[in-house]
Amino acid sequence: MRTDERLMRAYNTAKEISFDDSSRLVFLSDVHRGDNSVSDEFAHNQNIYYHALNHYNNEGYTYVEVGDGDELWEHAKFEHVRSAHSDVYWLMSQFHKADRLVMLYGNHNMHFRSHNFVKRHLNEFYDEYLEEQGELFPGIEVHESIVLKHKETKQKIFVVHGHQGDFLNDQFWRFSMAWMRYFWRIMHIIGFRNPASPAKNRVKQHKIERNFSDFIKRHGVILICGHTHRPRFPNPGEVPYFNDGCCVHPRGISGIEIVNGEIMLVDWRVRPNEKGSLYISKKIVRGPQPVSAYLLIEKNG
Repeated sequence: MRTDERLMRAYNTAKEISFDDSSRLVFLSDVHRGDNSVSDEFAHNQNIYYHALNHYNNEGYTYVEVGDGDELWEHAKFEHVRSAHSDVYWLMSQFHKADRLVMLYGNHNMHFRSHNFVKRHLNEFYDEYLEEQGELFPGIEVHESIVLKHKETKQKIFVVHGHQGDFLNDQFWRFSMAWMRYFWRIMHIIGFRNPASPAKNRVKQHKIERNFSDFIKRHGVILICGHTHRPRFPNPGEVPYFNDGCCVHPRGISGIEIVNGEIMLVDWRVRPNEKGSLYISKKIVRGPQPVSAYLLIEKNG
């Protein structure tokens, strides 16, 4: 019930955003941008991620980052992360300038729930080349959750990272962060897996996913989240729990798109062509399905 309570609180305080069948949205989470060191899991996928994000920018998508975009548990200084992946942040700033960037925080960048932290680190940055302050995402707000509401059907989709109610990653996150930063970061480099992480623990994954499904059935909402790093895409008639996966998988990145009133699960990978040359391409893994096929009657809290 703790998960239900925390998710319901996030739902009731979510920022509402309108969309329609002409909207183009992409949902990516668990990017875990680090400092480009050995422990930076994002580093091996940064070119794939940049290529995908550039495609979405050129095609006019709204980019919804569903939490854990930045790895602030292992890397204490955000400025080191921003500097290591400056090209990625520049590209994200283009979404922001066009009013097409929505950022949610997760457990690994819970720091962004602080308005002062956001103002100090995301509104502007120190440009070492020009030796002056420059704008990054001026005026940005980082949310815990959003609710997408269709302009015509009034259908609602709840979007949240998904750590809510996961005790070690929610209420006890400061302890977990210290444990990660000063112990498991070193063990991770050696090759050990952190048993507290749902991404590395199948039993924990399944427990969290059962909690998500119970919440959906109890409250009659459609849910898009991340956190477990495990992509999920239901068929119409099944519990409408969608998970966009992650951007630190060894073989590439995965995400969810909503385009022309349809929803789909996609992945981006480096693939060989017939001549053996490598190139980055997108593949639709599940779907597309009409968003309206998952229409639910919202229940009271």
